[in-house]
Amino acid sequence: HTTTTMKITEKLAAFQAAHGSEPFFSIEFFPPKTDEGVKNLEARFERFHAAGPLFADMTWGAGGSTSDLTVSLCLKMQQHGLESNMHLTCTNMERSKLDRALEEAKAGGIRNIVALRGDPPMGEEWHAVEGGFKCARDLVKHIRELYGDHFCISVAGYPEGHVSTILPVEDESKLTASERGRLVHLPEGLFVCSDESYKKEIDYLASKVAAGADMILTQMIFDPLVYATFVRDCREAGITVPILPGVMCVSAYHGFARMTSFCRSRVPESFRAQMEAAKDCETKLKEASIAAGAQLCRDLVAEGAPGLHFYTLNLDKVTMGIIHEVNFTKSD
Repeated sequence: HTTTTMKITEKLAAFQAAHGSEPFFSIEFFPPKTDEGVKNLEARFERFHAAGPLFADMTWGAGGSTSDLTVSLCLKMQQHGLESNMHLTCTNMERSKLDRALEEAKAGGIRNIVALRGDPPMGEEWHAVEGGFKCARDLVKHIRELYGDHFCISVAGYPEGHVSTILPVEDESKLTASERGRLVHLPEGLFVCSDESYKKEIDYLASKVAAGADMILTQMIFDPLVYATFVRDCREAGITVPILPGVMCVSAYHGFARMTSFCRSRVPESFRAQMEAAKDCETKLKEASIAAGAQLCRDLVAEGAPGLHFYTLNLDKVTMGIIHEVNFTKSD
């Protein structure tokens, strides 16, 4: 393959010019912890490229722990014809390390960056490093100041509210209608992001876009109505950039239970029931996940999603199954 280097905004404009409002899809990987894992992931790049994603994200380990591997895997994806979207987090990171990664990305022809605050490494508190950045907005500003419009910059959006603001419900009867729409049912209880906190989240997101973000990728989402409400609220706040919903490709029940609990995701009863019913058989779970995932994608598109962003968890069977079921138009 020739190494493709194009901003996602340009690719999206070309795709929509050719295919109108047909949905596209994109994919996300994380840097594996072992050499064997890296080899296995690289073998999947070719298969995913053949499916025709618009772009492919590679995450950045907590505190920059995978910075070199993230950059090298992004370059490897480009060699396989995938358009790389490189994550960059500014938690517990010196500015010089971020600047080096940006310089390497530019030199390697990577045109797309996801600017995130990120999580601290396990067991560490979050803190801004001396001379570092306090939040994703600072990082967006910094990239724009240094590189102008060279990069397409994406940022994260949280339709249920950021996990740090999704708190235990003390009295369900006092919730507003909009809070009920975001209410999260977990085995450990009910949780919600209050209207006040949610408004602050939307205002902060608007400030990230004002600082120069071109696109919003959401936290994994299971309820299409939560996405629709979030988009409407963003538009009312003056945010006009594309908002792409994140779809988790469930390959193991315990992973689904752990992630939805950790992120405090609102999961409709029907989706959870399908996962529960198949949880003891890996084959059945994958089949249920493909069926439920494909329906979720159709529902999100019906609610106006321009495309879907798949959290692949570095596996291909379920993601490919959903892509096949939904019959996406390939990106060239």
